[in-house]
Amino acid sequence: MRSTFKVLFFLKRDKQKKDGSVPVYCRITIDGKEARFGMKKYIDPKLWNIKEGKAIGKSAESSEINALLEKTKAGIHKIYRDVQERENAVSAEKVKNIFLGIDSKQYMLLKAFDEHVEEKFNLIGKRIVKATYRRYYYLRIRLSEFLLEKHHLSDIPLRDINYQFIRDFEMHLLIVRGNKQSTIAQNLILLKLVLELAYKNGWIFKNPFINYKIEDEKSERGYLTQIEVETLMNWELDKKLEQTRDVFIFCCFTGLSYIDVFKLTREQIQLSIDGQLWIMGKREKTDMDYFIPMMEIPKKILEKYKNQTFKNGKILPVKTSVMVNRHLKEIAKVCGIEKHLTFHLSRHTFATLTMSKGVSLESVSKMLGHKNIRTTQIYAKMTTEKVGRDMAIFAESIKETERKFVVNF
Repeated sequence: MRSTFKVLFFLKRDKQKKDGSVPVYCRITIDGKEARFGMKKYIDPKLWNIKEGKAIGKSAESSEINALLEKTKAGIHKIYRDVQERENAVSAEKVKNIFLGIDSKQYMLLKAFDEHVEEKFNLIGKRIVKATYRRYYYLRIRLSEFLLEKHHLSDIPLRDINYQFIRDFEMHLLIVRGNKQSTIAQNLILLKLVLELAYKNGWIFKNPFINYKIEDEKSERGYLTQIEVETLMNWELDKKLEQTRDVFIFCCFTGLSYIDVFKLTREQIQLSIDGQLWIMGKREKTDMDYFIPMMEIPKKILEKYKNQTFKNGKILPVKTSVMVNRHLKEIAKVCGIEKHLTFHLSRHTFATLTMSKGVSLESVSKMLGHKNIRTTQIYAKMTTEKVGRDMAIFAESIKETERKFVVNF
């Protein structure tokens, strides 16, 4: 499908000179989006035909201007056709830049990135959440580090970014930063979005990610079995470890993330008309509402700490993330749990155990505060316990059929 394309010339009347003349401008429109630039020519407004977009008459001045306009229009049309045939993607900005001979070296990676990040910052709470902005922010830091260490540069022209640059950055994240493949993939996807924007704006004339395959780690998410959860619950620990264990167990039975339980206040515990206690709030990561009915174990943990005072109105003894991770590592060792305990794991455990006990995918998704139910499908694993129970129900339902089945030997 061909795009809509138009080239027009007009007068910028708000930039009138003292002698009354005004500048002539060119406007390129492709698929409803415009790009403009000055022709570096001035004309008396009386000598301009607004409808036809050119000078009136056959004077030397009018003839000179009209010849320039025709040449400009022909050149822009040729660039448009060439770009469309070569790349099958064309924008007004790109055509303008090529026509003006703007060197893509003028556009720098981190400068373009800063503009993109600023745009994302202004969209927080409107179209994106803080977590998305933070990912762009930290990627910008990683890119700056990479440029200094690998290329000894504070910035790099967009034109110089190629397949090898991307590959080197991926290796930097893997070897120097020690990132997991899933984290690397997330960073490369964000970088790809920024470079695609640069390409659409005409800052670069080829997208370096065209033939680059981003490898993602499709590993299954871990979770604790019911026996492992019970082991953690009943193990005697010293006070500092006991507090972190209690918060972890609280999350195993509520599905709250670390940041959401860290900020949990008394006001978020609501009593419904049927007398049931609920935890209600908005997820820090997605800004989505969550509604979680309180089971007995979380109730007992809240009761345990109800007479203690914590900072900022918090109702549980949640330590800093660094301290929490240190405690969880120690708890796992003491209790003989060979899995890596994290608050991601407690959240996965909640999703998996609730679904294994028959809670619907839709209900789990709502309690976890997911934007999309597909995310819940990733978190929630089918356990052997549920498979076994489901098959037992199925076997019971076909007993009559089994009785009718006769094997002849």
